[in-house]
Amino acid sequence: MDFFPSRTLAFYMAKMLMVRTIAVLALLVLVLQALDLLGESGRILAQETNGQSQLWTYVTWRAPQLIQRFLPFAVLLGTIVTAATLNQNSEVISMKAGGLSAHQILAPLIITSMFVALISFMFNEIVVAPATAKLSAWEKVDYGPVPAASNVRTNVWVRDGDNLINAKTVTGRGQQVVLEDITIYDRTNSGLTSLMQSEEGRFSGSSWVLTGVTQFNVLTGTEEQKASVTIGESLRPDQFTLADVKADSLSFPQLRSAIAELKEAGRPTMGLEASLWHKISGPLSATLMPLLGAVAAFGLARSGQLFVRAVLGMALGFAYFVADNFSLAMGTIGAYPPILAAWAPFILFFLIGETVLIRTEE
Repeated sequence: MDFFPSRTLAFYMAKMLMVRTIAVLALLVLVLQALDLLGESGRILAQETNGQSQLWTYVTWRAPQLIQRFLPFAVLLGTIVTAATLNQNSEVISMKAGGLSAHQILAPLIITSMFVALISFMFNEIVVAPATAKLSAWEKVDYGPVPAASNVRTNVWVRDGDNLINAKTVTGRGQQVVLEDITIYDRTNSGLTSLMQSEEGRFSGSSWVLTGVTQFNVLTGTEEQKASVTIGESLRPDQFTLADVKADSLSFPQLRSAIAELKEAGRPTMGLEASLWHKISGPLSATLMPLLGAVAAFGLARSGQLFVRAVLGMALGFAYFVADNFSLAMGTIGAYPPILAAWAPFILFFLIGETVLIRTEE
């Protein structure tokens, strides 16, 4: 009943998995980052003020996304390489001859993958979410001036009756929301009557005070400068801050807070709730990879089926990622309940992995 009868053996297998996972992840990120940079460098350098430093800025913000997305793949491939190596060198046979069961052989790999899952969750919260928010804001301004804050929302559109309001940047939360570079399209019967531009807008508690206003009257063709204008008594600050909530750009506490605000505003939140749960189930999927890829560790290497077993383990792992993406997409559109969308693939493939392991080895 002891899952770790040998500490030396456990550390040996854990080290093998970690080294191979890091090597596979580094190779994947390096190749994919180079291809991605080739595709985006033209758009980045199209801005006259952009140069080599902006390319490195893009790499700095893009690389964490690639690491987050392909870390479970790296654990899967690392597990298959580790298992195939142990099998090829007859180390699995030695461990089984020493009285270890299949689950005892896999235990060090599963514990190591749990450690990887914990690191992945912390990395996503601390690094990936802020980097994604900055990169998303930078892309919306066509790689122009880099937004200074990670919580900046860019190019936000809000409708107020027939009127349309566009804010190039929105910062702050609640009553402290600040709008910058504002354009207001005043329409009557779907026809444009005036165009108002403002440098900054702040919420006063019941309305919006715009400063540095330039108003152009379409009917008369005249332009008028005003120091300040009060508008939008029916406009709420959350209409700007919650206009475009992206789960990937928010940490777990921030997303949970945004969901609560959306519920208070009477907006649908099922898609965001699925993404909230997936922030836990996503990193935790790394713990499934040793179980799904373990089929490559068992069976006689000289039987000629080692490659077939490795391919089977890879197929099980990739099938999980396909099912996970499909389930999350169904949860985003509201076809699946949020908890089911996030956790159903994990539970299903855990049962599949256990079934394959027990049927073949135990």
